[in-house]
Amino acid sequence: MTELFGTDRFDLWPHLASLLLAYVLALPIGWNREKEERSAGIRTFPLVAVASCGFLQACEGIIGDNPEATARVVEGLITGMGFIGGGAILKVKDSVRGTATAASLWVTGAIGLAVGLGAIDVAVMLTVLAFFTLSLLSPLKGLIIREPGPPPDKE
Repeated sequence: MTELFGTDRFDLWPHLASLLLAYVLALPIGWNREKEERSAGIRTFPLVAVASCGFLQACEGIIGDNPEATARVVEGLITGMGFIGGGAILKVKDSVRGTATAASLWVTGAIGLAVGLGAIDVAVMLTVLAFFTLSLLSPLKGLIIREPGPPPDKE
């Protein structure tokens, strides 16, 4: 029991800091999806980022400095994020909905992975780019894509 709680195995603060950072970085994305009244929102996105980061941190003791083992964990997480994102995509009549939410879940998993791997700069950039894309490009999409219908009268 002393091995578990000894200084070699129980190092709470660095893990807590990483998990909190992953949580905070995912909040703007979750807030955007919540504001847009999407199926996944303010609770889901931070949980996805924390889980991705946590899985990596939990495996640190067994993967050590083995890049192949780390790659296997990362591969599994990427697959899992794709699976969760696939659940957000719905076919409604002649259209497909939820692809932006699915992609947002995937990038949020990548944010958690980046934090877990210590690539904080990558995690921050992923957050900024995802939030920018969701917030600023949505109105632009409305201007570019118009509903099909009869052409306007030419008078």
